Amino acid sequence: MDITAFRGWRHDLKGGRDISPYIAPPYDVLTGRDKAQLLAGCESNIVAADMPYVPPNDAGPEEVYLQAAARLEQWKSAGLLRRDDRPSVYPYQQEFAWSGRTYRRAALICGVRATEPGKDVFPHEHTFPGPKADRLKLTRCTRMQLSPVLGFFRDEGGKVAKMLARIMEGSPEFEGRLRGVTERLWTVSDERLLADLAAAMREAPVFIADGHHRYTTGLNYLNTLRAAGKIDHDHPANFVMFALVARDDPGMLVLPTHRTASGLAPDFTLGKLIAQAGEFSWQRHEIAPVDFRDIGGHLARLGRGAMAFLEASGKEMWVARLADPSAMRRAAPGESDAWRGLDVAILHRLIIERALVPWRTDKTAVEYTPDGLAVLEACRTGRAQLGVCLQATELAAVEAIASAGGTMPHKSTYFYPKLATGMVLMPLE
Repeated sequence: MDITAFRGWRHDLKGGRDISPYIAPPYDVLTGRDKAQLLAGCESNIVAADMPYVPPNDAGPEEVYLQAAARLEQWKSAGLLRRDDRPSVYPYQQEFAWSGRTYRRAALICGVRATEPGKDVFPHEHTFPGPKADRLKLTRCTRMQLSPVLGFFRDEGGKVAKMLARIMEGSPEFEGRLRGVTERLWTVSDERLLADLAAAMREAPVFIADGHHRYTTGLNYLNTLRAAGKIDHDHPANFVMFALVARDDPGMLVLPTHRTASGLAPDFTLGKLIAQAGEFSWQRHEIAPVDFRDIGGHLARLGRGAMAFLEASGKEMWVARLADPSAMRRAAPGESDAWRGLDVAILHRLIIERALVPWRTDKTAVEYTPDGLAVLEACRTGRAQLGVCLQATELAAVEAIASAGGTMPHKSTYFYPKLATGMVLMPLE
């Protein structure tokens, strides 16, 4: 991949370094209520510009995007945002706790040259027209990339990790807290170090972990400018802002995304589903000793491919494992072996799209969460008739499927934590 430094726009903290009031989670995990709470805490929070239309799953009216652009210009004029004097890259660290352990994830925020998927940048998810239309309108009006894409790459010999570790021994310029995560940012403008970082990453492709709609939007925006003959090879719009993390970074944490189903026929029972799903082996387990905060880890200890099924009342749990691998070859003949081995693919093709069909209605809804306790609670309160807990998808599987040009089933991965929006903004002109 081809990375570049850029003169980023950042909040001017007037000699301080607490960025907390100004940053926000990515737009696509926020609700209108979340936006209101962030703005109540600070009217200059980046969410005012990054989420002009609620919900952002379709394009809103033109005026809301023009207002977002005007808000950014107002912040610049008032000195709330300032542009760095020199092209820079931005080492970025997130410190967080999960399941009783503390992690640190080291990233490098920089521009990555936009290429068609499968050349230097490899996606693994489908994208949808509505969110892309929303992001493209925002990009056209602001001419700015407000939120980075999370990507991972193979750091051969740990060269990049060692450089970042040395930089992060010093005090960060920005530090803040967002949803329990400590966010830290450094700035690097030394030309020799910039060249060393670019050289260390030049032969490595990048795999998109999170932010597929943002990357596709950047590519679409670039192609419209190219078609109009408005840019050359080195124009800033050739690059998309990424936060790049080494594949083997100990903080590159992938959580499972569990499922709940409601709106099934009244006669649905887990026992009937088990009888219908003959390709699986089933074993009953006691719920009481299971820590649902780390249900994915519990399942991993039971063996590869183990997934847990709960029904309304949440009094018992059945663990299923695919007993007949040929069933996936028959159900998904056009997919790769890596795809057919995914727990989420097995669940959807053989259970949700097949065994569960007799009880599906026009009111059936499948919802997703990385929170195992939320699945248990939904079943115990009767809000869900079925809960399914999964193991986390391995990064090696993401890489294999993306490298083969495949796309994973919806909600196959949950990279934790989400990146903060507002640490630095990347101009596109």
